[in-house]
Amino acid sequence: MTSRPDVSLVVNTFEKPAHLAAVLESIARQEGVAGRFEVIVSDDGSGAATRDVVESFAARAPCPVAFSTRAHDGFRLARTRNEGARLAVGRALVFLDGDCVLPPDHVAAHLERLRPGRALLGFCARLDEATSRRLDVADLGPRTVRRLVPPAERAALAARHRRMAWHAAIRHPTKPRLAGGNFSVWRDDFARVNGFDERFVGWGQEDDDLGLRLRAAGVRLDSILDRTYSLHVWHPTDPSATPRWRDGANVAYFGRRGRLTVCREGLVRRSLADLAWRLPDDLVTTAAGRAVADAIGAGSRARAAGADGRPVEVDLVVRPGSGGFRGPADCRLLVATGDVPRTDRAARLADVVIDAAAAGEPLDRRLDAAV
Repeated sequence: MTSRPDVSLVVNTFEKPAHLAAVLESIARQEGVAGRFEVIVSDDGSGAATRDVVESFAARAPCPVAFSTRAHDGFRLARTRNEGARLAVGRALVFLDGDCVLPPDHVAAHLERLRPGRALLGFCARLDEATSRRLDVADLGPRTVRRLVPPAERAALAARHRRMAWHAAIRHPTKPRLAGGNFSVWRDDFARVNGFDERFVGWGQEDDDLGLRLRAAGVRLDSILDRTYSLHVWHPTDPSATPRWRDGANVAYFGRRGRLTVCREGLVRRSLADLAWRLPDDLVTTAAGRAVADAIGAGSRARAAGADGRPVEVDLVVRPGSGGFRGPADCRLLVATGDVPRTDRAARLADVVIDAAAAGEPLDRRLDAAV
């Protein structure tokens, strides 16, 4: 391929070489998109069998193929997907799970509808163990897909599409939710929010978080389930997955207030000084304010709000001090020396409150963890 592909298919995987082989074979059989896509397999630290599958596929694939892997360090899906995206050169990205095979028109469907400022949300039909064992990727035409997918699964996907379409139509603030195993997004839009937040470690919520941040950046999230969906090949449940969503390791972090639209640990690492701060006029008149200024590099590297045309990310108030929150921001941060009276309006409005006088970690580390 001598020109930039229209789309990069980013397939994440971990220790499921047989499933990955089926997914790659279904990608090789995509129709109507010859010469328009590349494949990036991003691995979370599998053994040699996964590399063998990718190398075998690359030797005969009808498209460019790249492979990324690193030593396994727990369940790090956000990092794995970002690593695939960093290798990708396509104008758009389609993220796929390495255990979900594609019908032959899947990529064409995404290319047909995807536009800048829009993300297309898919999902999977779950095949049972017996059906998965007799799955023939070479025979995945529309009739075969309909025969393989139980009526209850097809009905559930249709209902999901209707809900997603309704939520999109009414501009719901948090729905439809993004499922990371089957969605597409314009590359520039993905980069604009700095990709997946790699502070999500363990199973769950990294895709929900990305959806909220894309929406905050003005990207419209629409369902593509009326056109295509993937087929999830059965395997035992990942041991890191929890039976209930609310019991996941990442739920507390996902539910935090003051979420930054452009995450700090994503495609690139952003220091406190890289953020767009709104700083109080009396910042350096108190010891707490001077400590914050030192931590964020105020007056040197840190950018004052509006100086470079970027939206404010962190609106800062320091107590003691006379300032208050002054406008829209992703995160309203209050740094105080000791307790703040309940009558203080800033204390009521703050998303994050840090006691500068508290014992323990230095202030710069607490700021780094909180924002």
